[in-house]
Amino acid sequence: AVPELREEKSQPPPKPRSGAVEETFRIVKDSLSDDVVKATQAIYQFELSGEDGGTWFLDLKSKGGNVGYGEPSDQADVVMSMSTDDFVKMFSGKLKPTMAFMSGKLKIKGNMALAIKLEKLMNQMNAKL
Repeated sequence: AVPELREEKSQPPPKPRSGAVEETFRIVKDSLSDDVVKATQAIYQFELSGEDGGTWFLDLKSKGGNVGYGEPSDQADVVMSMSTDDFVKMFSGKLKPTMAFMSGKLKIKGNMALAIKLEKLMNQMNAKL
């Protein structure tokens, strides 16, 4: 009889994060500045489904801003749920956030005014992506 080791394997090993989502967040991080943080003052959490999915955050409250994989250190002001494909399209300017929201590809919980601020920020970043 083979002993079962299920309890120890309840947590799958974290996948190495690479690909378009990671690259998008890296570019976003490089374009953050104190001015952007001052102008925005919000924490965004992204619940991404599909390949390279998971929880990511964009912290535009702490000095210099921050991005990363996992939950933000403080409560998110806006939580956005979408597929990884739509996320990458949105940040690269191929999918307008308003259209994604209207068509049901993007679900937003939290402060809508701050969600709109992020759209303006994306438009500024599109030149870099």
